[in-house]
Amino acid sequence: MTATPSEADPSAALFVLDGDHIVPTERARGPWSPKALHGGPVAALVARAVELHAGSDDLQLARVTLELIRPVPVAPLTVRSTVVRPGRKVQLLDTVVEADGVEVAWSRALRIRVAPGPTLEPTVPEDDAPPPPALGYSTASVVDSYRAFHNEGMEMRYASGSFEQPGPATVWFRLRCPVVVGEAPTPWQRAAAVSDFGNGVGAELPFGSSRFINPDLTISIHRPPVGEWVCLDARTRFGTPGIGAAESALWDVQGRIGRAVQSLLVEVEP
Repeated sequence: MTATPSEADPSAALFVLDGDHIVPTERARGPWSPKALHGGPVAALVARAVELHAGSDDLQLARVTLELIRPVPVAPLTVRSTVVRPGRKVQLLDTVVEADGVEVAWSRALRIRVAPGPTLEPTVPEDDAPPPPALGYSTASVVDSYRAFHNEGMEMRYASGSFEQPGPATVWFRLRCPVVVGEAPTPWQRAAAVSDFGNGVGAELPFGSSRFINPDLTISIHRPPVGEWVCLDARTRFGTPGIGAAESALWDVQGRIGRAVQSLLVEVEP
């Protein structure tokens, strides 16, 4: 059997399995520090853990709320999921991510049963869909001082806005590598990996002179994405000094699939 690119070169994935541990590669690093992971790979890893946890085939993952309680280090991790609210129609699962025995992230996931019958149509038309990814344009991202998720794990195409100009933006993303070596990413993993980019592409402050770190991420998806491309229509809002929120509408090539929200810790240099 011919090896996949990630099997031939484990660094071509975000994570590598090593016994009971999941080891991040350089592709999973975040923009704020080369020693910490981007929230997108962590969210995708949590989605994977929930999807691997035994459950009825009639249950579909509908929401993941991720609490990034500490910087998740570029170090061997353990991930465990537990059902905390069993049910035939609604189920809740808690996931804990640990590094060297220390909890670094928590998550609560919601699974809902899939009902028989046709898909319900909205009574109000959806917002205008973004232009397809083929019509978007690539642009520079955070200064590429080291290998990280934003520059090696994702392909980005702007449909509107620009990374160089603060403000709302609509951006298509394509995961360029597996989440875990040797495994094909699932639709939910693709969406989760993208959802943590809202505060970056829809930033209202310039990088370098400010920080707008999200200690949490909530992803709500009413339909898993189709295909490799997921779009964020992202906007950041500020309120009380030091506090903000980034809101992103999620799309695939067939239409709206959900939304993502990030609370923001905002720090501006004087």
